[in-house]
Amino acid sequence: MKIAYDHQTFTDQSYGGISRYYTILAGELLKQSQDVGVFAGIHRNNYVEDLPADVVRGYKLAKYPPKTGRIFQWLNHGISQAQMKLWQPDIIHETYYSTLPVLNTKAVRVTSVYDMIHELYRDQFPNRDRTTQWKKKTFSRVDHILSISHSTKKDLVELFGIAEDKISVVHLGVDLSVFQTEKSKLVINDKPYLLYVGSRGGYKNFAGFVKAFASSSQLKANFDIIAFGGGKLNSAEHSLIKQLDLDSTHVRQVSGDDQKLTQLYANATAFVFPSLYEGFGLPPLEAMAAGCPVVSSNASSMPEVVRNAGEYFDPNNIESIRTAIEQVVFSEDLRRNLITTGYENIKSFSWQKCTTETLEIYQKLTGKI
Repeated sequence: MKIAYDHQTFTDQSYGGISRYYTILAGELLKQSQDVGVFAGIHRNNYVEDLPADVVRGYKLAKYPPKTGRIFQWLNHGISQAQMKLWQPDIIHETYYSTLPVLNTKAVRVTSVYDMIHELYRDQFPNRDRTTQWKKKTFSRVDHILSISHSTKKDLVELFGIAEDKISVVHLGVDLSVFQTEKSKLVINDKPYLLYVGSRGGYKNFAGFVKAFASSSQLKANFDIIAFGGGKLNSAEHSLIKQLDLDSTHVRQVSGDDQKLTQLYANATAFVFPSLYEGFGLPPLEAMAAGCPVVSSNASSMPEVVRNAGEYFDPNNIESIRTAIEQVVFSEDLRRNLITTGYENIKSFSWQKCTTETLEIYQKLTGKI
């Protein structure tokens, strides 16, 4: 079967979860003897360099000139559409959402949907954001939609009125080879710490986590918070920390690669995931793979992903967050149990399983094996 991935996410992202998902998917499909083409155009993505050169149709720039991202989207759209028409794929997997016209082909069109943040948290995006309009156009054009969780499928049905039989759920995977490692003997922090990973604004509810931490004299006395990624703490975050009588030793931000993140997971007393909403939520699975106990919000897709391998809290309730964290960090037995159940849980979330289920959907849609 000939499977094509279009340019969109590879134009948008140098690094990022969506482009990483498609690159892993393409690589795993190659292992299953499928004919894969990544029509990346003049792209800036670093992950596609892991794929064989003859799979990637495109040319990589280190970066785009300032304010030219939209121009490259239009240019790459034309390039990839023409290349795919000549290649004649059986499947065209659109890697993001677009209102731009597509060339007529015999290929079955699919897309993947990751979350509904633009619809559920509209106030957290600028007025000029048109993602919802792009989604509507894409959903009307494609033959089938892959949703990364049952929670997101439910949102698709309710918010866009899409028929349930047009949507298939395929969970994402976690790369165990990256996140399963022995603990480093390096001193990562002077004091035991709670780990937070990723962007921190709005619905991510990092502020709620910090408030819960600050409300506990026991947590403040015994732990720090390390926030990995997401950029340096901004002025509003510094103000909040000061208002809560915390300081830079209590809450600090660090950056790094997957190796550093793995060591942070492996050495943390607990990983805290306070989000109000997630389409899926990979960090809890990464924490489980690294042997780190998970303390998680009970909202949206989190129970679907974390299952019985985490201690849950209501992310809208500061006392609930504080209590759940305290229960985990001050109980060696509970932490040990969460680590054990975490190792069992991640067995259900492999990229091999994700790829096999995706390929089965492709085969069903095309009638080809």
